[in-house]
Amino acid sequence: MVSIRYRKAGNAVRNVSWTKARGAGLTLLLGILLSSFLLFVTVPIASLFLRITPEAFFRSLAEPVVVDALVLSLLTATVSTVIVILFGTPLSYINARTEYRGKDIVDTLTDLPIVLPPAVAGIALLMAFGRRGVVGEYLDAFGIQIAFTTLAVILAQVFVASPFYIRQARASFEAVDRIYEDAARTLGASRLRVLLRVTVPIAWTGLVSGAILTFARALGEFGATIMFAGNFQGRTQTMPLAIYTTMQGDIYDAISLSIVLVIISFAVILAVTFVTRRRI
Repeated sequence: MVSIRYRKAGNAVRNVSWTKARGAGLTLLLGILLSSFLLFVTVPIASLFLRITPEAFFRSLAEPVVVDALVLSLLTATVSTVIVILFGTPLSYINARTEYRGKDIVDTLTDLPIVLPPAVAGIALLMAFGRRGVVGEYLDAFGIQIAFTTLAVILAQVFVASPFYIRQARASFEAVDRIYEDAARTLGASRLRVLLRVTVPIAWTGLVSGAILTFARALGEFGATIMFAGNFQGRTQTMPLAIYTTMQGDIYDAISLSIVLVIISFAVILAVTFVTRRRI
């Protein structure tokens, strides 16, 4: 009887030891994976800051090509975001609150630019709005040219960035409990008034989060812009295009613009995190 008890106690000790060893091994593996991933992400970003001095960074920011690209990018990304919000908010609300034939097709087409290669988006826009495009040839008859202009930059940004807002806005509207909207309607409020005074305020944090992501995507757009708008300094050369161009000349200008985009991207992530936490 005593020997049986000792054997059971020994087995229990071995099981506990094996469990601890397995847990320690799993913790070590997770630590290695996390460390490897963090190094893979942070080393390239840190290298940007290590390869340029503060003096060279601020000197590059004063270069005309950098200033023009920075101003144009901020301007076009802001205009694009406003356009997406104005047109995307009603569309998102309709898709969130209305069932109609072909809704799945509309949702698919809305999300298509997310998976569409940027170069394909650019050539598609060119075939539609270029001087010999499906729509562009009629506009050209009235002296209206879109391709290779600042307007082309904005259209390219709207095309590739709009799904980020529309998807987020649709999810935010779907998360609003309809009981609040129904209560407002029983008090005599119109559908538009309910949208502006009830639904939008409740979904506000999600809408802001989507707008921030849209701005960031528009700011970083490259492929569709260079195909549809070209790469002309002061007119269509945004920061990503300027990085591509200056790499062939002054690498410090490219690094400076890259650092600016990294800072903006980091600020965007912080802003989205802050807005999301406030909603929670």
